[in-house]
Amino acid sequence: MATQKLNNYNKLNFNLYSHSKFIIMKKIILLITALIVGYGIYNFLQPPKSPRESSKINFNSKEFLVEYGRPYKKNRLIFGEKKDGALVPFNEYWRTGANYSTDLTVSDNFIFGDVSVSKGSYWLHTIPNNNNWKIYLNTEAGTFSYFNPDETKNIAEISVNTFDLENEIEQLTIDFSEEDSSLFLRIRWDMTGLLIPIK
Repeated sequence: MATQKLNNYNKLNFNLYSHSKFIIMKKIILLITALIVGYGIYNFLQPPKSPRESSKINFNSKEFLVEYGRPYKKNRLIFGEKKDGALVPFNEYWRTGANYSTDLTVSDNFIFGDVSVSKGSYWLHTIPNNNNWKIYLNTEAGTFSYFNPDETKNIAEISVNTFDLENEIEQLTIDFSEEDSSLFLRIRWDMTGLLIPIK
């Protein structure tokens, strides 16, 4: 009888212990879940480090649209030699923005530099150098552009000279500029600018 009572007491203690352990584990799991969800919401509500923006213009009965990520300078060396720690090293592929590809969309057939291009959306990427950049259009628009593009899908390549800006541009800016009845896709960042003829 005494042994039976002891066994029942032990079972009761074990069940209470197991139940308490289950409640503690459940609270820990709920706490971890709440922290993860809270962190996700916090990140979602924060402004992106390189916000996605766009610029659009109508010119000669065509609609031109460029969409791109806009990184900030933040006291960094932007264009320069890799050995000097430049964010965008000379003579290397640059996505020409941040995160997803910089995309140029045109509503009708157009001329990019001196290259005839069919209407549509194209990934614009570059190889910057000190005084001259190579500019490419690639058919893989809308991609996450961290890795080098498939060069077989480049459909246009031109060279454009750069110019020095009078004032430093903190955030990468790509837009359109009309000068002397001509249209240019304009890229400006830090103290560097360039104008890409487009029509």
